[in-house]
Amino acid sequence: MSTPPEIVEPRLDEENSQRPAPGTVPPLPEPAPDPEPRTKVNWTVFIGSAAGVLVIALWAILDRESANAVIGTAVTWVGETFGWWYSLIVVAVLAFVLFVALSRVGKTRLGPDHSRPTFNIFTWTAMLFAAGIGIDLMFFSVSEPVTQYLAPPTGEASTVGAARQALVWTLFHYGILGWGLYALMGLALGYFAYRHNLPLSIRSALYPILGKRIHGPLGHAVDIAALLGAIFGIATSLGIGVAQLNYGLSFQFGIPENTFVQIALIAVAVVMATVSVLTGVEKGIRRLSELNVILAIALMIFILVTGSTRFLFDGIVNNIGDTLARFPSMALDTFAYDRPDEWLNGWTLFFWAWWIAWAPFVGLFLARISRGRTLREFVIGVLVVPFAFILLWISIFGNSALEVVMGGNAEFGESAMSTPERAFYGLLEQYPLAPLSAAIATFTGLLFYVTSADSGSLVMSNFSSHLKDAEADGPKWLRVFWSVATGLLTLGMLLVGGVPTLQSASVIMGLPFSVVLVFIMLGLYKALRLETALADSYQAGLHSVLNSRTNAAGGIRRSWRHRLARALDYPGHRQAQCFVREVAVPALDDVRGDLCSRGVKATLETSTVEAFGIDTADLCVELDGERTFKYQIYPVQRDVPAHARSTAKCEKYYRIEVFSLEGSHGYDLMGYSTDEVIADVLDHYEVHLEFLHQHRDTLPYTTVAENVPPKADWETDYATVDEPVDAPAKETP
Repeated sequence: MSTPPEIVEPRLDEENSQRPAPGTVPPLPEPAPDPEPRTKVNWTVFIGSAAGVLVIALWAILDRESANAVIGTAVTWVGETFGWWYSLIVVAVLAFVLFVALSRVGKTRLGPDHSRPTFNIFTWTAMLFAAGIGIDLMFFSVSEPVTQYLAPPTGEASTVGAARQALVWTLFHYGILGWGLYALMGLALGYFAYRHNLPLSIRSALYPILGKRIHGPLGHAVDIAALLGAIFGIATSLGIGVAQLNYGLSFQFGIPENTFVQIALIAVAVVMATVSVLTGVEKGIRRLSELNVILAIALMIFILVTGSTRFLFDGIVNNIGDTLARFPSMALDTFAYDRPDEWLNGWTLFFWAWWIAWAPFVGLFLARISRGRTLREFVIGVLVVPFAFILLWISIFGNSALEVVMGGNAEFGESAMSTPERAFYGLLEQYPLAPLSAAIATFTGLLFYVTSADSGSLVMSNFSSHLKDAEADGPKWLRVFWSVATGLLTLGMLLVGGVPTLQSASVIMGLPFSVVLVFIMLGLYKALRLETALADSYQAGLHSVLNSRTNAAGGIRRSWRHRLARALDYPGHRQAQCFVREVAVPALDDVRGDLCSRGVKATLETSTVEAFGIDTADLCVELDGERTFKYQIYPVQRDVPAHARSTAKCEKYYRIEVFSLEGSHGYDLMGYSTDEVIADVLDHYEVHLEFLHQHRDTLPYTTVAENVPPKADWETDYATVDEPVDAPAKETP
């Protein structure tokens, strides 16, 4: 689990003769330069996934009829054979993430215990909000309600009941079941990256199940499955974007709708994405994505104000009620007794497979912006914030479209159903200022389209690389490759049969990764059991801890005057450094020396925190394959409170806090004597041994990854900052 930075990884001290004598301060070692590059290509994953993508793309381009026939047959087989599995897995994932959020383990943080969110609540929710929309939402928010109204899976078409059900189906397909998949992947990636210091990689989530085997063929297979699913999901979004943007340009400028223009649009996206990854303008692309959110809200308000405002507000409330009432029965409805196979493959199964394919992609972004959040905050935020906007968007645009169709405009209804890329622009035509609103829609769609290509290439380069830590990204040349490969795959699928073929391919490619989701849930559950077990062990060891607190070294720990003086003291740099060198480190070295004399493998490493010029010390005890014991002291700088500034010597003071594998324990050692520090170490050691005793059979060593490089930017764990992370904005399918 996470530890502060600048801590030299423990080394076994085999030669007792080279140990400093007890009571002396070990010399501070010079930090060794890291000989390994920050990131290197995972050639197995790269070659395997790249070959698969290029073969499929070239096959689709060179032999269209055969590719179309095979894809059609495969999607029919997957839908008929595994339709039940798709419905079951998305419901199981939602139930799992809700269980995590609502259980007591929900208080666990995506990071060490002392970490705090990188972003304040407003910025964080705004970024979740930005992750929740995309050009495909513009595509389906009008076409799907109209299609479900005119051609519902069950019941009579073109009725009031069909209209109500049409909006419910659209919200169902874009609802919390899909966001539950995103929440699972974000939880898994963020938890193992920020709390266990593993890379932001899919295989990291399987460490509790596979252990070190994640670095072998099994881990490679998982990453290849995730990458293939992701690239087909991204290609589907780009294909939808190409079709819609092509019509938008035709609507505004008379540019023809044909394959040549679509190829040109794909080329533009590839070029812009390539420029982005080579010049490092991900932050600019992200800000353009946030601009898209503003423009999307402006479009929504425009329709709400210029349309039937009362009807739309009534519709929003009605849609919420219908969705809540019908969701339980719809979630596991496999149409066993009257199965509309074509409808299922084109709608529900397509959406579930698409969400699954996008889950690693969006989950990585959600994890990158959520370090320091509790699991409960993360799940509730991911499920509620984006879907709240989606609900408003679909209700406003979907009800507006249904109002046009129910008002007698059959031509619009037929166009929206048969050529869905025209539906959004067809709706805007029904309102004033259509040229302006259409221009805004085209600009918004173009930016989302380019952002998808750019951020997609970044994420896929990460999946096909060995990332040294959670902040690393894949090489730039690899991002360029995936940008081009995505464009080529999109082109191949469009040449075969357009958007329907892309949808069919997504249904097929989502299947293998849906199996991986099961193991991710098992791995995360296994790791979170460890969190509960640790909490129980600390509770069980509380009696002995309290006893040692009041009776250290055979006497009362300190007098009330000593306690009061310590409470009113705000030590400066020199005082903190003297305490570490003259009290804390000798105490830790005494414990280490005694443990070594008893045959226990104990090491003590010291270094200097450059930001403060104060030493840190790390005592580690290896326990023959079981969970390592860690007791580390680390300086933390704080502002002197306002009420004490008149007596304090400076505006900053220092605490010497205690850290374990779980992070800071939140208390200060300053003012302790050597014997009291030793007593505190033994308190923690006894609790750790009690934990191993209680859970040795149920929680094996492989539930956690230990002795891995710590996160470098430790200071952000103690402060909320508003600077954006260098991560791309994502969109939902």
